[in-house]
Amino acid sequence: MTTKRAATGSLLGLALGDALGFPTEFNDVPSILAKCGPWREMELPGRAFVSDDTQMTLALGRALRTAMGRGHLAPKRLERPLREEFVDWYQSPENNRAPGRTCLTACELLKEEGRLWQDASQVGSKGCGANMRVAPIGLAPGLSPEQRSGAAQLQSALTHGHPTALAASDLTAHAVWLLAQGTDPTGLVGRLRSYALDRRTHYDHTWLGDLWTRSQDPGPEHFIARGWDECLAILDRLRDAVRTVSPETDPCLATGEGWIAEEALATGLLCFLWFPADPVLALRRAACTAGDSDSIACLAGAFAGAWLGADAWPEAWAERIEYRADLLELGTLWDA
Repeated sequence: MTTKRAATGSLLGLALGDALGFPTEFNDVPSILAKCGPWREMELPGRAFVSDDTQMTLALGRALRTAMGRGHLAPKRLERPLREEFVDWYQSPENNRAPGRTCLTACELLKEEGRLWQDASQVGSKGCGANMRVAPIGLAPGLSPEQRSGAAQLQSALTHGHPTALAASDLTAHAVWLLAQGTDPTGLVGRLRSYALDRRTHYDHTWLGDLWTRSQDPGPEHFIARGWDECLAILDRLRDAVRTVSPETDPCLATGEGWIAEEALATGLLCFLWFPADPVLALRRAACTAGDSDSIACLAGAFAGAWLGADAWPEAWAERIEYRADLLELGTLWDA
């Protein structure tokens, strides 16, 4: 029996969305339309270069593969290769795709031998740089719910330690996992709200250690609840937008421009949920946005690919995406 190859589909979709949105990032919608024509007809650039979103997704994917290859996934087993891969990315000459300041600052600190990762973490930042790369944790097979949640939050915390960044990364990985398992998109927002409510005051000491003490919060439960509350608020906006907002309008007007974690999750999901059966149209809508277009489209592609599988994407697009061999290597491993 053939499978849909959710991991391959999600990783390819993530990179394709990234490449489609990379040239339109920092542009407003009228400028994008003037440059690219009607949004429903946007074409992948002939040289389909990706941004740091895909580069860091691959770094996380390689770290996860290394850690799982050494045995049961646990915090210390993931932290070391994750730190090494992030620093390698930071020092790579290919790190020239307008990376986020938070990632650069944290990785510079992570380079220092003996520095605790909690002391490198930027606890004031909830930029989207942590959840745009988290899809591999929703795709890797055999993880328990606790491992998936803990790993999603840990990979965020190495750079983006704000509680909303942790919660949004956890939610993004959970959404990818649900879609890969075949959860109907029409019930997805409800499932995510329930998940957020269940986890609202659960601070995972095993995976996060004493990260919360770097904040001004009176306790760990207060710290993590701040993040889940912001995610619950954006999920409510998303639920309303799916029902009431026309796909012809810029989705950023409904759920935010995506520069911050919870908005990137919601706006990427909105584009997917508008067009669950037409993944290319979902990417085009996500790339024609006034906000962080590559990250929004990257997330929309990860969701669509997890839901529909590898055959969701035009062969002519998939064949020329940058880092194609690396994406297929991880996808094939996890689909097997």
